[in-house]
Amino acid sequence: MAIERTFSILKPDATARNLTGAVNALIEKAGLRIIAQKRIRMTREQAETFYAVHKARPFFGELVEFMISAPVVVQVLEGENAVLKYREIMGATDPSKAADGTIRKLHAKSVGENSVHGSDATDTAAVEIVQFFSGNEIVG
Repeated sequence: MAIERTFSILKPDATARNLTGAVNALIEKAGLRIIAQKRIRMTREQAETFYAVHKARPFFGELVEFMISAPVVVQVLEGENAVLKYREIMGATDPSKAADGTIRKLHAKSVGENSVHGSDATDTAAVEIVQFFSGNEIVG
């Protein structure tokens, strides 16, 4: 098994409810290490760049507004098959369809306010990580 890095965002609905510690506990319980973490207020430009893949979708504007509405916590996670493992820990986007014990089953409010983002592939993770972290901020 390969040691990988993945990118995570604890979204505004999670930070507003002080869930950083609870989410971090689930991440660490699953065997992933948090090797970088910071709480930021995402700018409109950062949100639009980050979600550019969805620009043509009808929900793009609403998504950007949500992501800049309150602080978020951005993270770099590391571990064996980190991308897949974190996606399993997050659970389905729709919390009503998420498996028991997953972040979204336990904490998400809705499909839109689903508490967390995780990279969908190692290539995506690499791009997402450098959007928010410089090399000396990542301590593995």
